[in-house]
Amino acid sequence: MTTALAASVGAASNLAAAGNRPPNVVLILCDDLGYGDIGSYGSKIRTPNLDRLASEGVRFTQFYSANPVCSPSRAALLTGRYPTRVGVPRVLFPGDQGGMDRSEQTIASLLKDNGYKTTCIGKWHLGHTADYLPTSRGFDEYFGIPYSNDMTPRPLMHNRDIIEPTATLETLTPRYTEQALKFIERSRNDPFFLYLPHTFPHIPLAASDRFRGKSPLGIYGDVVEEIDWSTGQIMSALKQHGLDRNTLIMFSSDNGPWYQGSPGKLRGRKGDTYEGGVREPFIARWTGRIPAGKVSAGIAGTIDILPTLARLTGAKLPQKPVDGIDIWPLLSGEKPSLEREALLYFDNWNVQCARWQQWKLHFARYTSGTYSPAPSGGRVNLPLVKPELYNLVDDPDESYDVAAQHPDIVKEISQRVEKLVTGFPEPVRKAFEETKARRVQPTPAGALPRPAA
Repeated sequence: MTTALAASVGAASNLAAAGNRPPNVVLILCDDLGYGDIGSYGSKIRTPNLDRLASEGVRFTQFYSANPVCSPSRAALLTGRYPTRVGVPRVLFPGDQGGMDRSEQTIASLLKDNGYKTTCIGKWHLGHTADYLPTSRGFDEYFGIPYSNDMTPRPLMHNRDIIEPTATLETLTPRYTEQALKFIERSRNDPFFLYLPHTFPHIPLAASDRFRGKSPLGIYGDVVEEIDWSTGQIMSALKQHGLDRNTLIMFSSDNGPWYQGSPGKLRGRKGDTYEGGVREPFIARWTGRIPAGKVSAGIAGTIDILPTLARLTGAKLPQKPVDGIDIWPLLSGEKPSLEREALLYFDNWNVQCARWQQWKLHFARYTSGTYSPAPSGGRVNLPLVKPELYNLVDDPDESYDVAAQHPDIVKEISQRVEKLVTGFPEPVRKAFEETKARRVQPTPAGALPRPAA
C-alpha cells in the first residue's frame, strides 16, 4: 500500500462512521455494453432510470477497464489489481479447471470480513469449479451463469447447485432483478454488498416478453432497456426501504461493445486496446455525499473501485498491493483530477499501450501470424514500427498520432512502462521482451513488414 493510500484509508475512518452503519454498496456491471449505449452518453436507446441515476450522481467520461475482454476485466474489478497479476490474463472457458488465483482477496471478502452481507447475481466468469465460484470468494450467495451465455453448457446455478441445466436467456434479467430485490429486502437491516454482473448485452441477445420488440432500435435496444428497467427496480427498492441515502450505487461495463452496441465516437470495440474497447460508462450515486448532476473528466478505472470502497466502508485493504487508487475525491467532487501512475492496457499477457495524464501511447498490437514466426500459427503481438501517441483530451477517437511532435512524452511514458513491467509476473516480463524482439523494419507501402535481422 502506498503512503498516500494508507493515509487516505486512515483518514476515512470515517466516512463509514458518519452514519449509524457503513454504506451499502450496489455494483451493477453490464457485459459488452458500449460507451455510447446509454442516453446520458449520447445513445438513442431509452434509458430513463440510468439517466436519472446520472442526474442524481456523477457520470465519468474517462473511466477504464484494464483489459478489453470479459474474465480479465472482472478479475481487475474485484481485486483492484491488474488481471495479469491474479492469474486471469485471458477469457476463461468451460473446459478450464482453474480461475482467479485463490490467494487473491476480493471486494466481497473484504466487506464480508467487515460485517457485510454479500451476494453475486449474474455472470461470474472467474472459474466455474467449486473452489473458484463466488461462494468461495467472499460471497454469501450466488445466483447466475458461471461464464458467458454463448458458452456451453449454460447452467443456471444457485450457490454451487445447478438449478437449470440450460438457462432460459429470455428470463435472466427479470430473474436476476427478482433475486436482487429479495436480497435487499432481507439484508436491509445490515450493511450489504450487491454485485449484479448482468449477462447482457453479450450475445446471443434475449429479452423478456415485456421488452422484446418494444425498442425502435431492435433486440439490442430491447435488452439495454430491460437492464435500465432492472436498475430502476433496484433504485425503487432502496428508496422503499429507506436505504437510498446510505447506499452507493455504481453502474458500468466490463469492456467495449462486441458485434452490436456503440462505442460512441471512440475508435475500436471489444478486444481492442483502443478507447472503444477499454473506455466504459461509469455512473455513481450516493445521495447527500456525491453531488447531483456532476460530470467528472478525471481518469479512473475498475481497478480503483476496491481501494475506494475500502476507504468508504472502513474495510482493510488486501495484503497484496493494489494497483488502483482511492477515487473518492473524484466521486465527491473534491478534486477534478488525481495524480496517478500510468495505466497499462493488456491483451492476454501482452501490455500494448499506456495512459498517462492526457496522453496514450500505443507501442504494440496484434496481427496475423504471417508477419512473424508464430509457434501457434495464430495472432502475434508485434511492436509498432513507430509508437503512436494520442492526446485524448483533444483527440479522444485516436485519429491523430502526435508522437513526432512530442518525443519527450513518448520517452517519459516508455520509461514508465519499462519500469512498471519489471514488477509484474514472469509471463508478462517474458511477453514484453519477446514483443520487443519482434521489431520489424519499415517497408514500402503495400508490402508486408519484415522481421528485423
